[in-house]
Amino acid sequence: FNALIDCDGVADEMPELSDGDDGGDDEEQWMEEGDTEQVNVPCLFCDRLLSSVSATLQHCSTEHQVNVVDLIRKYNLDDYGYIKMINFIRLTVSTACCQVLPLPWDGEDFLRPVLQDDPLLQTDLEELCGEDGFDPSVHSPGTHDALLQRAQAAEERARRSEEALARAMEDLHKLKLLAQGLVLNTETSKSSNLGAVAELREDEDEAYFSSYGHYGIHEEMLKDKVRTESYRDFIYHNPDVFKDKVSWLKTCKQTYLHKGLGSVFDMQAVTSDQLELSYEAMPISSLSALSVSPAQEVGSIHQSSCPSVLLSVTVSATQGYFLLFESMLDSVLYARDLYLSDSGSVYPDLCNISLAALGDRERHQDRIAFWEDVYGFDMACMKTAVVAEAVVEVVKADTLISEPTVIQTFDCNRVCLSELEFTSDFSLKITNTTECTAIVGYFDIFFDKGCSTKVMFSTGPQVTKTHWKQTVFLLEWPISVHAGEELQGKITVRKNKKDPRSLLVTFDLRDRKLTYSLQ
Repeated sequence: FNALIDCDGVADEMPELSDGDDGGDDEEQWMEEGDTEQVNVPCLFCDRLLSSVSATLQHCSTEHQVNVVDLIRKYNLDDYGYIKMINFIRLTVSTACCQVLPLPWDGEDFLRPVLQDDPLLQTDLEELCGEDGFDPSVHSPGTHDALLQRAQAAEERARRSEEALARAMEDLHKLKLLAQGLVLNTETSKSSNLGAVAELREDEDEAYFSSYGHYGIHEEMLKDKVRTESYRDFIYHNPDVFKDKVSWLKTCKQTYLHKGLGSVFDMQAVTSDQLELSYEAMPISSLSALSVSPAQEVGSIHQSSCPSVLLSVTVSATQGYFLLFESMLDSVLYARDLYLSDSGSVYPDLCNISLAALGDRERHQDRIAFWEDVYGFDMACMKTAVVAEAVVEVVKADTLISEPTVIQTFDCNRVCLSELEFTSDFSLKITNTTECTAIVGYFDIFFDKGCSTKVMFSTGPQVTKTHWKQTVFLLEWPISVHAGEELQGKITVRKNKKDPRSLLVTFDLRDRKLTYSLQ
């Protein structure tokens, strides 16, 4: 092996070597036991057994003129290179080798240990070469260039590692989206075509109906003048729609409307509701001097008995937040398909959902950035969970930074239940150069078919507020936008399979995929 060694001879001093028994201060007892254990380290070139790694390396240097430490430094061996060299020497038991590259132990086969539990392979390479104040400029004139190459190689390895990590993160993100897609698109075990809401047992849906069992929520809806007066105007100004017709009115929230129907037309009105509150509402009919009292039935429309005659008109106020939340429209379509005559109509008959961009840095700071410093504590880990919850609130009109765009329109007389889940591309024309901090959603309602006086109302931020307010989808990281540009995106709206009355809304926006829950 002399050809691989500098001809100046053996180094005067050997560095202190680790025999692998140093386990740290917290393992003192183990170390004491290890110190008493006899270690036999075979020489690399002869049959002699020595008591330690350092003794073995000293023996190789003295008896065989092979300084292993100098070889490590001369050829800039890393851990793998060191292991290969030791295994090569043991395998070949050779003291002669070519000086030219590649080194004779470059093959991957030399990573396989020749001796089982070889102490030389259990030695820390940095300890072996780093404790004697070694100066590469003295021992090896060519080491500077070699170190530079090694540093460059390390930098290249770091770059490749970063790329591999980025690919792994991207793959992880794709797997997350795939899993999310599987959850969203997996068919439920039930095979009925009635829809997820219709298939809920009464005990499964009890919490939902109980939430409407308080007088306060009905007071809030009746005080919503935009909503209530729109329904009133539709009924009062379109008598031909109802005259001599059998009409179905959903929920006792419409008792005020029952009065309108009875006082304007000679007709039969059938109502349904699952709330115990319905019993309290029954006397209103007689107290209001209706010409024909509505036949009220307490119970979910999915559990109610079929009317004795087919319905000609159904009137319902079954809009939830973002129109589709709570899946109340599902019940209307269920009643339409079972009870409505071929010439009948559902009212309101048209509705659409719109989106617009928001630039409200103050609200974003209050809702999202707040978690970065909560009374001196960093709770930034909460931001992801907070962002994922859609917010129902009144939006200031002056925070709108784009023109609105309609993403979906439903004809309630034609739409299928499956079409209430959809994917739609959209484009928002930006009006201000600023940062987009959120996307806002709202809906518009139309009483149109066969109406001599058409009625509509909007729940958007540009008009009088309603109890539906608007639905805000905050962005964790605001997007820079410029006046005149088109902000392109895609929205997917799905029912939550675990709770069909709640929604999952996913946006694809500027190479980001963001999923929000509305529950």
